Amino acid sequence: MTSEKVHVEVCKGVNGLDKVVLREIRGSSAEVYLYGGHVTSWKNDHGEELLFVSSKAIFKPPKAIRGGIPICFPQFSNHGSLEPHGFARNRVWSIDSEPPPFPLNSSSKAFIDLILKSSEEDLKTWPHSFEFRLRVTLGPGGDLMLISRIRNTNTDGKAFSFTFAYHTYFSVSDISEVRVEGLETLDYLDNLQNKERFTEQGDAITFESEVDKIYLSTPTKIAILDHEKKRTFVLRKDGLPDAVVWNPWDKKAKAMADFGDEEYKHMLCVEAAAVEKAITLKPGEEWRGRQELSAVPSSYCSGQLDPRRVLQST
Repeated sequence: MTSEKVHVEVCKGVNGLDKVVLREIRGSSAEVYLYGGHVTSWKNDHGEELLFVSSKAIFKPPKAIRGGIPICFPQFSNHGSLEPHGFARNRVWSIDSEPPPFPLNSSSKAFIDLILKSSEEDLKTWPHSFEFRLRVTLGPGGDLMLISRIRNTNTDGKAFSFTFAYHTYFSVSDISEVRVEGLETLDYLDNLQNKERFTEQGDAITFESEVDKIYLSTPTKIAILDHEKKRTFVLRKDGLPDAVVWNPWDKKAKAMADFGDEEYKHMLCVEAAAVEKAITLKPGEEWRGRQELSAVPSSYCSGQLDPRRVLQST
């Protein structure tokens, strides 16, 4: 062993499930379970957990892990005939030892390539052959990047369509002290009102009851401000036009066996997604969807601490 820290380590996680731990030299880390190709942890340089995973999460197939970043493919929620959120999050992925080259050359050594291919079982419910490659990268500054590449490998000449989401659960101190910026004035589909279309009013989005909305034609950058922690999450995305915002609130929280009754206060899902318009791939075609997460102090303003801005935000 050299004195250099191990950037990528494959080890056992909860219930003996295989996981990959990514570490950066300054102290940030991430964990990815092969079950679901599922990121379950993302910590900053101080070792603070930035993702929410329920204390009641069941790390046992076939149940999906509650929290972290589940991958919804080939169907988001109930937008189709498959099980809600599709099957990618319930399958065991493999480490891809020979991934095709990525044009995005990050200087990071802390990354892992995973692959999921259609199984005989999956072809019965979704009769399409595919290869799903996922690269999870922890950047030198502690940013977390997920790049998905999905290819149609059908040999029968048939195209297929799918919907998709990175169902990211952010850890927040108190949901009533959180606001989301970047989705103002946009149209959304309200899942609590039969997917009816509305337009978002007013300023930043704040939370005082259950919310389950799909925002359409969203910008490539969305900010989640946590006042109490004085922390802002910045979500940057590419190839994913929609953004889902979800918090189950108290009644739904109590109804979920793998979710603590009060845990809704400490999480918020903001999900880079492609839901309204399904993605269609002809044989041989590939789609790419990228999500990059960073966490910065809320007083951060062009790298300068602006006292007026800090005062205004209190």
